[in-house]
Amino acid sequence: MNRIARLAVAVTALSTTAVACSPAGSDTTGGDGGGKGSRTITFLTFETPNLDAKYWDAAIARAESKVPGLKVKKLVAPSTDRTGYAKQLLASGQFPDVMISVSPVGFAEAGEMAPWTDKELGSFTFPQSNPIGGKIYQLPYNTQPTPLVYYSKKLFTKAGITAPPTTYQELLDDSAKLKAKGIDPFVVGGGGKDAFASSYLWTALVGTDVYKKTPDWMAQRRAGKVKFNDADFKGATDKFVGLVKKGYVDKAGLSRDYANTEKAFLGGKGAMYPMGTWFAIAADSSEMKDDIGVFAFPTDDGSPAVASYTGGGMSVSAKSKNLKEAKEFALAFQQDKVNQDAVVKSDGAIIAMKDYTPPTGMGPVYNATVKVYDDAAKKKGVVNAFLVETGDDSLLPGMVEKSYALAQDIIAGHKNADQATKALDDDWTKADNR
Repeated sequence: MNRIARLAVAVTALSTTAVACSPAGSDTTGGDGGGKGSRTITFLTFETPNLDAKYWDAAIARAESKVPGLKVKKLVAPSTDRTGYAKQLLASGQFPDVMISVSPVGFAEAGEMAPWTDKELGSFTFPQSNPIGGKIYQLPYNTQPTPLVYYSKKLFTKAGITAPPTTYQELLDDSAKLKAKGIDPFVVGGGGKDAFASSYLWTALVGTDVYKKTPDWMAQRRAGKVKFNDADFKGATDKFVGLVKKGYVDKAGLSRDYANTEKAFLGGKGAMYPMGTWFAIAADSSEMKDDIGVFAFPTDDGSPAVASYTGGGMSVSAKSKNLKEAKEFALAFQQDKVNQDAVVKSDGAIIAMKDYTPPTGMGPVYNATVKVYDDAAKKKGVVNAFLVETGDDSLLPGMVEKSYALAQDIIAGHKNADQATKALDDDWTKADNR
């Protein structure tokens, strides 16, 4: 039995167990399931400082109003592991009708998620993003370069740096200048539930040194043609290790959660901050906004390789009692211009929808962020984002969280490139044999 089959069996076992529990997600009240009366669906979402309860309630209400007779019950994931929470809900017979930013891997193969049709995907810019077996299970509405490098112009000037680096050697040179002035080159995070923030330098380096050269590298890993311990991937990891050994990465970040890491950069605790594009909104809301620049993590030769992910949208339960309404709600939510503008304003999204234009009056950091992405896209310099990608080009289930721990070990000085990449290969073998 191959890995995909085993994965489908594992998730199917969850849904089989759920049969004895309460009915999943949706219900129908006062109707016969054929369009009469009021229908209720459940919607699993998440809350962050940028996307708070007020944002979600207003956005849900707008989409709900476009599907006659629909009532939406909001469910909020208790942590950043939304996919893990969705698995818990499936196991207890409460799999949501609609969910956002939940990886469809495993659920899709087991028949738990409904695929989107070409017609339903017609308004999306990259409709075939993150396929699973050739089908799309998550609406690809949002593009997020992850990471770009945000930097303090003032601290660069203090170190005698007149422009952001365009090659990796220039990045090393600039880091040395910053350190010589007593300035931490890179601010990173990774504390508590926000372990993901420790991995972004690794994501950037895999993008510049592996995915740019071999765009289908992860597909080759799935086919057994390459390994993490091979020269290219280990070389990218060794650059990460090298930044740490040179003292260019602030190890204090390992004890900081996301909010405190952001606060550290905005408080001048370091010169560069590798982070996703959502940071642009916090930057534009800060007193520091005119001091913040942004650049793409540089390659050896200066050509662009912006690690980026398009997806993050809604998936729908294939077994929803109100599947038609659930899909209508999901599409209404993602196609609503007010909702789109709201997520741009609150989370720095780059909306991947045809004919979309951002709202006027966006701040200088957001505008600079979009320009970096657009410039890279024009030069075909956009690559997948390691640890962020989903679908057929993603790590096997369970490996992302383990990779965050490896990134933390590298920053703490506990693992070198050889040890980290061998650990990834070991984790892959274990995940593949489940």
